[in-house]
Amino acid sequence: MTAAKTRVPVTIITGFLGAGKTTLLRHLLSRAQGHRIAVVVNEFGSLGIDGEILRGCGVEGCREEDIVELTNGCLCCTVADDFLPTMEALLDRADPPEHVVIETSGLALPKPLLKAFGWPTVRNRMTVDGVVAVVDAPAVAAGRFADDPQAVEAQRAEDPSLDHDNPLAEVFEDQINAADLVVLNKTDLLDAAQLAAVEQHIRDHAPRPVQIVRATEGKVDPAVLLGIGAAAESDLAARPSHHDAEDGEHEHDDFESFVVAVPEQHSVDEFLTTLQNTARSFDVLRMKGFASVAGKPMRLAVQGVGSRFRHEFDRPLGVGEDRTGRIVVIGQKGLDATAIATALAGHLAA
Repeated sequence: MTAAKTRVPVTIITGFLGAGKTTLLRHLLSRAQGHRIAVVVNEFGSLGIDGEILRGCGVEGCREEDIVELTNGCLCCTVADDFLPTMEALLDRADPPEHVVIETSGLALPKPLLKAFGWPTVRNRMTVDGVVAVVDAPAVAAGRFADDPQAVEAQRAEDPSLDHDNPLAEVFEDQINAADLVVLNKTDLLDAAQLAAVEQHIRDHAPRPVQIVRATEGKVDPAVLLGIGAAAESDLAARPSHHDAEDGEHEHDDFESFVVAVPEQHSVDEFLTTLQNTARSFDVLRMKGFASVAGKPMRLAVQGVGSRFRHEFDRPLGVGEDRTGRIVVIGQKGLDATAIATALAGHLAA
């Protein structure tokens, strides 16, 4: 058997904020059929919401020790300090995983992470089986991640010195550029014509032909996600990045996040309305977190992309457990954190 066949396959799941990566991963774990899958979760910000969701997934065989969480640091920036030691620790276990799945931050660029698999400590022990980009279909349809070429050219004509930069578009395009498979998620929110337009947009921006699968609630057969066999770490030239000239350096100065504490709620509907209004008023990209509701024994989990929110009661609250909620707020640089926190706390207070 060759060395390549003995290497542990790794699937990298990327996708912009709120595309549905964690939901896809939960579905994957629920259908693992006994295979030892280790999950590495990387989040933008200091509060690990996604890791908490996965640990509480309730899937048989999904062990807490197989969920490794890296917060407050981007994997594509900290491969030596965080990522490589994590991979080595997984490989050195008495029962190493049969497959590793990495859920990147919604702001991560995949290519620096792919390059890390060429490091001596892992290159003979792991291979990137495939890069899966999860796409929020309604967000793309709304033009959230795309420039208007005519508007950009008009701006440049008016001011030739203008250095046009759209961090949303760059991150989205880098994720598509690296992908072996694109999962078009939340397709139930669009009609056939809109879906066709989104798929064409992706094909127009991908540097090479890429397979696109449609999904709702992240439900994709594991056989489609795993076993791609791309060996992506050996195919870097076919995966261009906006940051190729920067030798892997990448900062998230265009984005910021913070955590807002919220008290126990009287009503789920009022809570969601306040979150939606706040997101809309302050142009927030993403909100996610947990809260408690008066008279409810279960914790309420909320996930928002722009002003679109979903929620569920995900686990029982323990006796004596603090019922203060935590909401992570993520947006482009310049968010008025004080005003947002005041809006949430002021409107949500008991």
